[in-house]
Amino acid sequence: MTTGVLETEKLLSRLSRAEKAQILQWIVQDLGDAFPGIERQPGVLGGAACVVRTRIPVWLLEQTRRLGASDADLLLAYPSLRAADLANAWAYVRSHVAEIDAAITQNGSKVTTN
Repeated sequence: MTTGVLETEKLLSRLSRAEKAQILQWIVQDLGDAFPGIERQPGVLGGAACVVRTRIPVWLLEQTRRLGASDADLLLAYPSLRAADLANAWAYVRSHVAEIDAAITQNGSKVTTN
């Protein structure tokens, strides 16, 4: 660990829970629209939000869930996914409802279900 991280760890150990919560809020604001486990890359699926390590767009997972698939179904259908990936995707969906709805509308007719 770097010196800054070690110093921060020492400082955090002396703070109250309320102070730690305030710092966490500041960090989240500073990170902006960062969602762990979800990434956007220009040129990959039109820049759609995807699960890291994959080319699986979040909108596709959400559409499949809306059609009745469970998390277990998705994990079976996409062996490269982990439960944590789905948790990250669902957090992204909650924060980006309009974007996900628009992507489903735009791309939904291109997706077939069995």
